[in-house]
Amino acid sequence: MLSNKSKDTMPDIAVVNPLEKTNWNDLLLRSAGYSFFHTAQWAGTLAEAYGYQPLYLYENNDNTPAGLFPLMEVKSPLTGKRGVCLPFTDACAPIVKSDRQFNELWTRAMSLGKESSWKYLEIRGGDKYLMEAPPFQAFWGHELDLRPGHEKLSQGLRNSTRRNIKKAYGEKLEINISTLPDTMKEFCRLNVMTRKEHGLPPQPDRFFRILQNLVIGRDMGFIVTASTGGQVIAANVYLHFGMEVIYKYGASDKRYQHLRANNLIMWEAIKHSCDRGFEKLQFGRTEPQHKGLMQFKEGWGAKPYKILYYRYDLRGKAFRANDNVIPGKLKNIISKLPAPALKAAGRILYRHIG
Repeated sequence: MLSNKSKDTMPDIAVVNPLEKTNWNDLLLRSAGYSFFHTAQWAGTLAEAYGYQPLYLYENNDNTPAGLFPLMEVKSPLTGKRGVCLPFTDACAPIVKSDRQFNELWTRAMSLGKESSWKYLEIRGGDKYLMEAPPFQAFWGHELDLRPGHEKLSQGLRNSTRRNIKKAYGEKLEINISTLPDTMKEFCRLNVMTRKEHGLPPQPDRFFRILQNLVIGRDMGFIVTASTGGQVIAANVYLHFGMEVIYKYGASDKRYQHLRANNLIMWEAIKHSCDRGFEKLQFGRTEPQHKGLMQFKEGWGAKPYKILYYRYDLRGKAFRANDNVIPGKLKNIISKLPAPALKAAGRILYRHIG
């Protein structure tokens, strides 16, 4: 559990902005436990799209991050001021080598939060250091080992997954793997449809334009699309850094669901990632109640694992459990809004909910 070290015994932990360090990603590659979400490009995307302030706690040791606690300050007149590790991120556990180091970084993060008058401090991951604390939210992650190569991986597919891929091939869908801005625009069009179906506003187009400029266009990600009759009907966005690929966003036109384009897109992304030498694919987070999505991800041979979020109330001095669930009636209302209203809601609301 967490210690209460006094400030004068703390190691030399600096507050840094990764956007101001030209060799930030090189430093990450020298440490264990990094992911794409620790990179300067992800920090830059969140900062530019939503105005969040990067406040990364960094302990340096011979030009290698001996300890790293990524944080962003979210300021909102609607939802308050807080520190999050990190907003709109599936998981971003601190990079540490011991319980002691985690405690030191956590204590420094709490001090920073008190100095900055944050409502709470949220961490997405790091559950092995917070085992006695109640999680705020719980999700499932799924990881696929790509090292065997796609020929061997095809043998481990669930029978239904294999059948769906075969059906999609039979429909003669056109698959495209791209890093071009026009492809991102096609994804954004489909994303509005998918979010509407789920009763949620879409992320702002501005966010995806920035992601395109800072990440996809710099060969740190790719977009896979499926088309029929010249019409893009499904698209997935993948991000990558080091030896890991992350499936981050997916969208599709439900009218073409029977063609099984989503299955073919994922399989082509797996093959592409294997051919490029990546070693693992993360399928993103899944809410426990979404059984169908869980089955979809496990059908590729991906191994499930828990992702826990923790929220520490700096005023109440206690960890909190989640009591903020979007009511089903509200989702139903959102799902009936026209696309322009949905997009306007996304532009207005997203920066407040990070």
